[in-house]
Amino acid sequence: MSSEEQAATPAAAAPRRGGGIDLGAWKGVWVNIELERGRVHPVSWELLGEGRKLADHLGVPLSGVVLGPGEPATDDACVEAFRHGADTVYVVRHPVLAHYRTDPYTQVLTELVQRHRPEILLLGATTLGRDLAGAVATTLGTGLTADCTELRIDDETRSLAATRPTFGGTLLCTIHTLEYRPQMATVRPRVMAMPARDAQRSGTVVAEEVALSEDDVITKILSYIPDADADKAQLAYADVVVAGGRGMGKPENFRLVRELAEVLGAEYGGSRPVAQAGWVSGDRQIGQTGKTIRPKLYIAAGISGAIQHRVGVEGADVIIAINTDPKAPIFEFATYAVVGDALQILPALTEALRERIHRRAVA
Repeated sequence: MSSEEQAATPAAAAPRRGGGIDLGAWKGVWVNIELERGRVHPVSWELLGEGRKLADHLGVPLSGVVLGPGEPATDDACVEAFRHGADTVYVVRHPVLAHYRTDPYTQVLTELVQRHRPEILLLGATTLGRDLAGAVATTLGTGLTADCTELRIDDETRSLAATRPTFGGTLLCTIHTLEYRPQMATVRPRVMAMPARDAQRSGTVVAEEVALSEDDVITKILSYIPDADADKAQLAYADVVVAGGRGMGKPENFRLVRELAEVLGAEYGGSRPVAQAGWVSGDRQIGQTGKTIRPKLYIAAGISGAIQHRVGVEGADVIIAINTDPKAPIFEFATYAVVGDALQILPALTEALRERIHRRAVA
């Protein structure tokens, strides 16, 4: 089920001027290229792929924004932005930007937006991106739609239609920012498809100057502690994922999910109810409030497939759903539906795969 929420002004009567600004003066689609400690987060390339579609629909350029200390990684990020679809990259190189801190990054991105007036600004819904997006939107006094699952252009208003789950994941809500610019949205990693990389593609680098001083930044980086989650489950980028839900009956039965995943060389996870019940750790929760995945194969055992789970897995190439209820919502979007008891099907499937792998090994 879905609903659509729009600003109070009817779409057909959307004013040319809104929020005290001339909407027609804002042109272009921008994507923040998230560069941290010399590495670009892959969600940046996914957003460039989506931004390319929006820009083409509007007939405007697609630009990337790279903020960094000026080391080779900054230049490499610009090159890769072109290869993933950008026409132009605005880059600010400054020692103060060597590490992410809210104040200087907000100052720089806000100044760039005010100078060039893009109509759409997209950021990844990462820890860094969420912090920066909220600060920039507040500073600019514009709207921000977080954790979007779909982005498109409304032809009547030329506005960004940003869709996200709401009411605890039970509804999909489409939000329009009709009277303010830029229109801002964040998108979680793996929600959008990775665009094809074109190694021959190039574009224009625009070097920007922004007055920054370390003395004006109240936060200081004293030391760096690597992310404690670095060695945990990496569901978002797994090619094969096996997951279980409440249909597995009890936590002891979850070994059937893990065993199948082990045979397939896959990651394993669970739905929100089983994660909340402690059957799997929080880093293995799949869905809107957990991990969004886009594997080549997803096997869901005993998962009903409510909207909260659907938006986290529907990007999978192939979905095999196993459920005793022939009317389970997951069957509406699964590639293959298996009506049956996962407690019987999973061990049989695991054993069949083991035998097949063994035969291949000895052949």
